Amino acid sequence: MGIIRSLLIRFGLADMNDQRNPVEVFVLDDDRRRHRFFQKLFRGDLIEFAETVEDAKDLLKVGSYDAIFLDHDLLPHHYENNNHDDFHNTGYAVAEWLTENKELHRSTMVIVHTRNPDGGLRMVEKLRESGRQVEYVPFPLLEGKIRHYFGK
Repeated sequence: MGIIRSLLIRFGLADMNDQRNPVEVFVLDDDRRRHRFFQKLFRGDLIEFAETVEDAKDLLKVGSYDAIFLDHDLLPHHYENNNHDDFHNTGYAVAEWLTENKELHRSTMVIVHTRNPDGGLRMVEKLRESGRQVEYVPFPLLEGKIRHYFGK
């Protein structure tokens, strides 16, 4: 991408309807409505979903992704509060696993998109321990961030 094109994008002056190569996206989220949200925003791209920690690990072991989206709360009782001992079934467990497996997805952009700021920020902190590029985006702001990063 040229310098002029980059500046036009940065200042919101570029025509974002230009064709781009498909991106490969991984999403960890238990909410099927969110799956449809991601499918709509990434229409024409390659996208894989996991709803559990184990499914996420299985896909992340073998897949190659341009972007990884991680939710924190994966079970109904997680939505109520963070006062539970079930963190091995949350997105935090995937963040820990990625931190332990530093060679996997080293340069992949990771976005934590949970509505749980405490859990999400813990995930960001954990992932940054391994030098990953990661940010927390509350789910209500996610569409704007995706459109900004991916021109969708």
